[in-house]
Amino acid sequence: MNDFCYQYPVKQYFGKGCAENAIKEELKHVGNNVMLAYGGGSIKRSGLYDKIMVWLGESGKRVTDFGGIMPNPTYAKVQEGARLAREHDIDFILAVGGGSVIDCYKIVSAQACLDEDIWTMQYEKHQFPTKFIPMGAVVTAAGTGAEQNNGAVITHDEKKLKQALFGAYHSFAILDSDLTKTLPMKQVISGAFDTLSHCMETYMGRPHSTNISDEINEAVMRNVVNNLRALIANPDDDFARGELMWASAMAENGLLKLGKQTDFQCHMVEHAVGAYTDCNHGQGLAVIHPVLYRHLLGEGKEKLARMGRQVWGVDGSTDLEAATKCVAALEAFIKEIGLPLRWSEMGITDATLLRAAADTCILTPGCCKHFTRDEIYEILKEAL
Repeated sequence: MNDFCYQYPVKQYFGKGCAENAIKEELKHVGNNVMLAYGGGSIKRSGLYDKIMVWLGESGKRVTDFGGIMPNPTYAKVQEGARLAREHDIDFILAVGGGSVIDCYKIVSAQACLDEDIWTMQYEKHQFPTKFIPMGAVVTAAGTGAEQNNGAVITHDEKKLKQALFGAYHSFAILDSDLTKTLPMKQVISGAFDTLSHCMETYMGRPHSTNISDEINEAVMRNVVNNLRALIANPDDDFARGELMWASAMAENGLLKLGKQTDFQCHMVEHAVGAYTDCNHGQGLAVIHPVLYRHLLGEGKEKLARMGRQVWGVDGSTDLEAATKCVAALEAFIKEIGLPLRWSEMGITDATLLRAAADTCILTPGCCKHFTRDEIYEILKEAL
């Protein structure tokens, strides 16, 4: 393993039905002006919005409401939220939703405290914010693990870029599996595959030698596969919901990444495609992973072989045989859980958009093969 220093700031509240007590406890320690951030209408349809408003009122908080955060949050939405936070002198942000809401408000939290544009600050000056509005997260859609870190994926429509920005850590995260029950199963599945992708992207990074972070990762991957199957078979399986929620957190709370240089090439490719198509993140990853991994069979066969044996239970007399079976098992699982394997299944048929994505995606140093943009384009075309 590589050298590391580990410090973790996010308090975790985990458990079925834990949201009310956790929110009321944490509100005792924050200022009076609270911004309630959320996405579309599901928080209101489920009744969660009304409950949280009651809890905020009972705690004596003045609430600034800011909803409508889209599935792929835009930079314009970040700036809108930052302006509102400054205008209302917000003391604390409570982000309620999935990864999109939580990502958006990590950057709102930072931008509201800055006198300059945060995109320019990070990508041109290579500087990062140090002052933030304090935040807490109530997770209603597990999978992204966004509540566990300070990274956010934001789409800059004008620049046609969907890239990472770095903002605030949450002071607490509430992981109440009951809150995921209002989501369509398709969204739950997509989120769980994102968790699996995070694990694989970390696992395939350097070093490739067996280490404790990767051995823990293997257990998390097996957990995701087993509990997603269990939840699809029985959507009322509360245990499986909780396991998937904690697996999502484990994938992004830093533990699996200790001593690792992560890969995340699949994520960078999907982000680039998403900037041009606004596609569903988990579905896009499902399309890319098997094709890209087949292009890694030469350079990454040892790691793919171990993943195949430890996670998917494949055999093979050679690493190349086991690695090939690993990719096939992953592809079969994607089909089994109803996610797409081709861009055309997502309504994406324009190869010129894929060329643009290949030309703008970030090429990651942690991947065991350093792809060219032409190779990325070939991978994307293979998945049409």
